[in-house]
Amino acid sequence: MAAMLFAAISPALAAPADEIPDTVQQGALVVARTAPGSQVTVAGRDVRVSGDGSFVFGVARDASGKLPLRITRPDGTVEWDSPTVMARDWDIEIINGVPPETVDPPKAVAERIAREAAAVASARTLDEARDGYAQAFTWPVRGRISGKFGSGRVYNGRPGGGHSGMDIAAASGTPVRAPASGVVTLADELYITGGTILLDHGHGVSSNFLHLSRMDVSVGDTVEQGQVIGAVGATGRATGPHLHWGMNWFDVRVDPQLLLTGQ
Repeated sequence: MAAMLFAAISPALAAPADEIPDTVQQGALVVARTAPGSQVTVAGRDVRVSGDGSFVFGVARDASGKLPLRITRPDGTVEWDSPTVMARDWDIEIINGVPPETVDPPKAVAERIAREAAAVASARTLDEARDGYAQAFTWPVRGRISGKFGSGRVYNGRPGGGHSGMDIAAASGTPVRAPASGVVTLADELYITGGTILLDHGHGVSSNFLHLSRMDVSVGDTVEQGQVIGAVGATGRATGPHLHWGMNWFDVRVDPQLLLTGQ
C-alpha cells in the first residue's frame, strides 16, 4: 500500500506523536496520525480525526508544490506541516467506438445528466465516523488494467478530462466485490456511467463502481469487505465489459491502483 501510509517526520519538526509523510504523490490517498484530540486542516479543509489521532486526506491529480497541513494541539498550540507533492506522468488514451450520444449528449438529456451529477456530488460530501478507509483495500474484480487513473482521454476524437479511476477488463457478469467495508450511498442507472454504485468508507473516502450490468445492493445497505455488490457490465459510456473503479476524498479524485501495490 504505497500511497496509504504512515510515515514519520523528523522529531524536530513535529511532536513525537505525529506520523505525516514528507512527500505525497499526485492522486494519493494518505493516512496519517497526530496527537489524539488535535484538530487538523488540509489545504484549508477541516478533517475528521479518529480517537487514536489518525486522519486521512487525498492529493489531487493536478496538485503541486506544498500541501498545507495545519495541526491545532489539544493545548491550543498550532503547528504547520507541508508535505511536498510529487508529480506523476500522465498518459494519453485514445478511446474510439463509445456511443456517440454519451460523448455529445442530446440537449434533451442535459437536465438529467446535471441532476445525476449533483446526486453523485452530494453523496461525496459525507463525513462519517466509519473506518473502512483504514482497511487494506483489495481488488473489487481481477482482470487486465485497461485504463489508468489520471490519463488524458480522447473519446471518438473529442478530448475529455483526466480519467477519474482505473478500468479493469473482465467478462460481463463477473461479480464485483467491495474493496473495503462501507455503506451504500447511491445505487442507480445513470446516463454516462450506467449501473453505478457509491460506497462510503468513512472520513470522506468513497469508492464508485461504474458500468455495472447488475446491482445487488441498495442505498443504506452496510457491506463488508469482499461482499458481492454487483456485476461487471458495459452500460453507459463504455466500449466493452469492464469495471471502472474510482475513489474520492470528498471532491478530490484519488488513484485506487496506488492502494493495491504488492497485491
